[in-house]
Parts: sequence; C-alpha cells; structure tokens
Amino acid sequence: MSSARSRSSRDLTPDAAVDIIVTAAFAVRAVPRILIDGRSGSGKTTLARAIASRMPAVQSVGLDSIYPGWDGLREGADRACVDILEPHAAGQPGRWREWDWVISQYGAEHEIAPTRPLLLEGAGLLTARSARWADVCVWVDAPSTERRRRALQRDGATYEPHWDRWARQEDAHLAENSPESRASFRVDARTFQTSEPDAARVSPSSR
Repeated sequence: MSSARSRSSRDLTPDAAVDIIVTAAFAVRAVPRILIDGRSGSGKTTLARAIASRMPAVQSVGLDSIYPGWDGLREGADRACVDILEPHAAGQPGRWREWDWVISQYGAEHEIAPTRPLLLEGAGLLTARSARWADVCVWVDAPSTERRRRALQRDGATYEPHWDRWARQEDAHLAENSPESRASFRVDARTFQTSEPDAARVSPSSR
C-alpha cells in the first residue's frame, strides 16, 4: 500500500479536508482507491459524498448496500474486498450485489470498472487485507453520543433496536483489525451535520 500523509495536525474546513484526501490519492496513481472506515454515525457517508463531488469519474460504493442484514458487518466488508477492491487492484472488472433490506436477500448486480477511481466507505472496511490494495485509507470518528444521535436521526426507529447489536460487531472489528492505526488520515468529524459538514479536522496517522 502507498499513501501520502500530511505533516502536521491542523484545523481544516471540510473543503480543505476533502482536498487533502483527494490530492493524496491522485499523488499515488491516476486511478486511485480510497477507503473510508469509522463507526456508525461518525460521518463516513457525508465525507464520502464530499470526496465524490470532487472526483466526477469516481465509483462510490457504501457498504450499507452490501451488508447482508444486521449481523453482516464482517461479511459485507469481506465481500467488498473480494468483489470490488481486489478485482479493481488487479485491473479487472468487479461485480457486487446489492442487499435488499426489505426482503433480506441479495438483488441487483453492479459492475465496477477498473479504469475509474474507486471510493469505498463503511464500518468494518479497513483491515490488513483491504489496506494492502488502498492508496489512501481514512478513519472517521466522533463522540459516541453524537454518533448515536446522528444515526438515529437518519434511520430512526428502524435502527434503534439494532444499535447495540451493530455496535458489538464494530467493537469486534476494532479489536481484531485496529482500523484507526491503518489509516493514512484520521478525520475528527464531531461537527459534521447529517446534510453537509461544517468543519472537520484531519491529521496524519502514525504507524
């Protein structure tokens, strides 16, 4: 894995945070791969949307579309690696199937072109295996109370009964994979809003 890092922590606007990540990715290769991990409600999707808006040709996939249900954090992350990330790194088309949360089964198939940049975001994504193929890895975090507020504001009663169930899977991922330590950048998203972020702090990770 190759990744660029900033040299010092500094307060940044969301635009600057996004610019740093995008610039770092394209400094590695013309068709980069960016991974964004973080716990539920941390601001991963908001950050991913902001990055995608600066990369018109990017293929952006959220693991929420891949997880096979409320117990599927690990399987969804594994599928993203095998079906999307690794084929892209090998210069081959990737294919992934979308999980239908209503009927609890996989449905439509989507193709990933190896000739276009790739952006993946989702809890459980950043592991030793996935980091090997990424050009920039990002860990997004916010205080637990803020994360829960955002997540429940976004998904309401649908998510609330499953919050602890999902959190235990995140705990297992953190214990097993130390995703924050694998990140090229850490984004403090405590001031992100559910629509657009107001401010973010990006700092280089240490290894």
